[in-house]
Amino acid sequence: MMRIHQLLIAAALGLGALGAQAQAGVSAAAAAASPEYRLGSGDVIRIVVYQNPDLTLETRVSESGVVSYPLLGNVRIGGLGVSAAEKLIADGLKSGNFVKSPQVTLVLLQVKGNQASVLGQVNRPGRYPIETADMRMTDLLANAGGVAGTGGDLLVLSGTRGGKPFRLEIDLPTVFGSSADQGRVNDVLIQNGDVLWVDRAPLVYIYGEVQRPGPMRLERGMTLMQVLAAGGGLNQRGTERGIRVHRKGADGKVQVMQAAMDDGVKDGDVVYVKESLF
Repeated sequence: MMRIHQLLIAAALGLGALGAQAQAGVSAAAAAASPEYRLGSGDVIRIVVYQNPDLTLETRVSESGVVSYPLLGNVRIGGLGVSAAEKLIADGLKSGNFVKSPQVTLVLLQVKGNQASVLGQVNRPGRYPIETADMRMTDLLANAGGVAGTGGDLLVLSGTRGGKPFRLEIDLPTVFGSSADQGRVNDVLIQNGDVLWVDRAPLVYIYGEVQRPGPMRLERGMTLMQVLAAGGGLNQRGTERGIRVHRKGADGKVQVMQAAMDDGVKDGDVVYVKESLF
């Protein structure tokens, strides 16, 4: 009986070890798949060589992507990943017979070389560092505090890709839609110099004989009836027969329409409710 108990414990421990190994393998694969941050001009770094304190250097990457390092002179590390930059310096120290087996560590202190801007209707507009190579649009938007209350669903990302101008309109709800694959496609990777613009929310205006006249956010697919409901409905003097929608056409002229309650309204429409004559 004791023998069986010992075998069960050993099997459980073995399965636990296998599970840990599998989990470690998955973690390692995920880490390997994650792209590495590439150093850019303006980044502040610290270079340390194990057991060689005289070779410790804290510096800023120049506009040309170069750092001046002891014994090696100018070393071009701009555009390299951190591990590639470490190897480049280690190879230089070894080939120059300065250090027999150099162990180089490069620490990124400040990200200045790779930045993107967020403008428009966000809570904290400004420039933000791209701290990881797999930073996505939603990450950048989160750094800016998210879309402000006055912001809409339309986002515009502009920059360069492959040396050519790049512009992409993003419908924000599609990023968080039911399809994870589609959301991943719309949640694009951010690159140095990108600018994310968040447009204002579309507005519709209601005035006349309603409870709460004034501007209001135009929700997607909103109908005339929903606009009137958002305005608190008609007051005692208002009449449905006196509702008119004023809409500016492509030529800039305003057209006055008598719309049905289930008709859709557009950005900039003005809904006017006349007073009942009886």
